[in-house]
Amino acid sequence: MSSQRKYDLILILLGLVIFAIFEILIVTKTIGAFWQLNLLLIGINIIMAASLNLINGYTGQFSLGHAGFMAVGAYVGVVATTNFHLPLFVALILGAVAAGILGFLIGLPTLRLKGDYLAIATLGLGEIIRIVIMNIDYVGGAAGFKGIPHLTNFAWVFFAVLFTLFFIKNFVNSDLGRACIAIRENEIAAEAMGVNTTKFKVMAFTIGAAFAGIAGGLFAHNFYLISPASFTFMASFNYLIMVVLGGLGSLTGSIAGAFVVTFISAALADLPEFRMIIYALALILLMFYRPQGLFGYMEISSISIFRKFFDRLKGKRDV
Repeated sequence: MSSQRKYDLILILLGLVIFAIFEILIVTKTIGAFWQLNLLLIGINIIMAASLNLINGYTGQFSLGHAGFMAVGAYVGVVATTNFHLPLFVALILGAVAAGILGFLIGLPTLRLKGDYLAIATLGLGEIIRIVIMNIDYVGGAAGFKGIPHLTNFAWVFFAVLFTLFFIKNFVNSDLGRACIAIRENEIAAEAMGVNTTKFKVMAFTIGAAFAGIAGGLFAHNFYLISPASFTFMASFNYLIMVVLGGLGSLTGSIAGAFVVTFISAALADLPEFRMIIYALALILLMFYRPQGLFGYMEISSISIFRKFFDRLKGKRDV
């Protein structure tokens, strides 16, 4: 077995241990209802941050409309379960496919733009998606979609997070992912070396949109009502904060950023007017003292203490 496969197996086993611990704490009600909800939101936000990091961090594009794809996945998912009585697994797949197709169709024309122009275009497209949903009576319009079955639980969110992280990690470590990273580092040089930059940018955008659709489906089935107000520009900006805070180009950073931002939101639930002030101060301090984010390009396996731990575990398995 290759070293990478052993490393993946160790991470999966550690993930299962973490899942078992939290599942016991939830079943025994050691964790209260409020923090159970925020635990689910942390997982959903990790999926959103990791999928946005694939676009912004690994491919170097600046997208500001990620919440729009989350909205597509959410509404397609709730229509599938509420109106057509399909299981959650099928609803999540349909939401991912719908968001991915929309991401592909949007990415083809917009990803020829660069920098600020791309940011403005994706911001506008995210708002267009939200406004279109507001004007569709079939899904409740501006009032929102009601009567959604509460199907999301910790197991669904945890294993969706695990699948998302491993899929994106393997994609980034593949030839396709290295092409995306080459585009991030120097798009002109990548194109000169024969990389079809438009193809790989659209591919990353489509995959990121699809995973945002999965997050949207899980988010929608965690509540009995969803409305277009949940998918505004501020929601997209919130996910961008998670990515920048954790580190562009780091999945470990996406996890850390989602955890920190969600925890701050939960801790300041009684003081919502101070939340954005704290976000702003945190980002200002981060730009001063660690502009590359908490992890930069590093992953957890790059940190010396964890590298020694993983090497020791792999060594024991080789004996």
